Amino acid sequence: MERSAVYHSDPEILGGTPVFTGTRVPIDTLLVYLRKGKRIEDFSDDFPTVSRKQAEALLELAEQELVGEA
Repeated sequence: MERSAVYHSDPEILGGTPVFTGTRVPIDTLLVYLRKGKRIEDFSDDFPTVSRKQAEALLELAEQELVGEA
């Protein structure tokens, strides 16, 4: 999935905080959920405007950035 379909940053939306595309949900929200031991399903239940595909794609993009493509 292209980065632009997963998340974007716009100064007019939450002051430029990166959010999931098509929503006002900050991408950091997913990371906080996971750090607290919650599942992607919990995040999806609480933020239904973010598709599971977007959430999984964000984690894949982060992995690529941090550890490189395998």
